[in-house]
Amino acid sequence: MESLENAIFNRAELLLGSDFMQAAAQKRVILFGVGGVGSWCAEGLIRSGIRNLTIVDSDRVCITNINRQMMANCRTIGQVKVEALKKRLLEVNPSAEITAVCSIYSDENAEAFHLESYDYIIDCIDSLKDKASLILRACATDATFFSSMGAALKLDPTKIRVDEFWKVQGCPLARAIRKRFKSRKTYPRHKFLCVYSDELLENLGEAHSCGTAQCICHNADSDSHNWNDYKAQINGSLAHITAIFGFHLSSLVLMDIRKKLLARR
Repeated sequence: MESLENAIFNRAELLLGSDFMQAAAQKRVILFGVGGVGSWCAEGLIRSGIRNLTIVDSDRVCITNINRQMMANCRTIGQVKVEALKKRLLEVNPSAEITAVCSIYSDENAEAFHLESYDYIIDCIDSLKDKASLILRACATDATFFSSMGAALKLDPTKIRVDEFWKVQGCPLARAIRKRFKSRKTYPRHKFLCVYSDELLENLGEAHSCGTAQCICHNADSDSHNWNDYKAQINGSLAHITAIFGFHLSSLVLMDIRKKLLARR
């Protein structure tokens, strides 16, 4: 398998060097939410040399996920998302260690994820309450933490950017989370980077549910929620936006690994 991995990551090693590839292979990453954003983030990580990845999501693949989620297609409808994604990622690198956890992260079960054991924690959760909890708990560890803000109702990829959480402007989700922190007088222990866009279009069509029991989406993506009134709402979203959000997140991990390697020289 070692020779296979060497061939798979030859172009990555040409760009980043053998020291980087060795470091990336040793990092432990946990990713919460593998929908429109998280699934592409996982793809970017595994294709770039991350070998140890834990993916967390409680949902099943729905037919309405096909337009924007990496592992969603007509063949995977009804499958557990983390299992479908794990299968896909192992097709990319059979030597990767993918842990699929079919569960919803919440403040009540947070301890079960042992966040302190990871080098990187990535947030692609949709639920405002659970997202806020993960931010607080992740920032209390020594892990490097990155978060995705809302990716729905967007069309222009040039508006997607990365900024520190408290500097994010024009994103209703970021605004709602900050409001929650301020009202409870509880704040993250350190700063962290977010991927976001200040574009906000309107829905023009009519939303439809999956219509079958095995496709019911009881935990929608970070791109399908009304952050102003906290009620579940299906919003329009597209693959090129959610994928860029996800790839941005994976790039933040890669750049951080490289930055730390260079700092040691």
